Amino acid sequence: MGGRDKGLVEVAGRPMIEYVLESLRPQVKSVMINANRNTEFYARYDVPVIADVLAGFNGPLAGMASGMAAARTPMIFTAPCDSPFLPNDLVQRLADAKQLANAAIAVAHNGERMQPVFALLETKLLGSLQEFLGRGERKIDRWFAEHQAISVDFSDRPETFINVNTPEEVTRVEAMIRNGTADAV
Repeated sequence: MGGRDKGLVEVAGRPMIEYVLESLRPQVKSVMINANRNTEFYARYDVPVIADVLAGFNGPLAGMASGMAAARTPMIFTAPCDSPFLPNDLVQRLADAKQLANAAIAVAHNGERMQPVFALLETKLLGSLQEFLGRGERKIDRWFAEHQAISVDFSDRPETFINVNTPEEVTRVEAMIRNGTADAV
């Protein structure tokens, strides 16, 4: 997207972050946004905006660690800001599978591969994650492998994992919204 903040890129007349917030608010007790720029804009959504605790661009795990550090709950759910088709049962399905498996992490799987940024994580894992990041590690699946993680099948909802990375994908997703070919929120 040419360096643009993807959460602020408009799709069908709305910044993508609005699709994500609209879907997640009924599914969780509280929402926070992890952002390292445009924090004033994100603050308009009346949710806490937290920056990465680690300086630089350390990837999704740094955002997860920042979320865990800021959370006042035993778990956090993470999702990217550029996926406008989150189902209304995403968090519940992850929570049910996590509880059934007595796992520390539940992560979505699209039927072909893990979707690691769609995850339900116990906040007590913060120390482990900080240590992992402190070693210079950045691969999500490697950190997940250090814990009891359950993969949750979402192959029945492939639109969940559509993300927007190019202007062409914006056009495609807008057409899906207009045509009702995905469960857009």
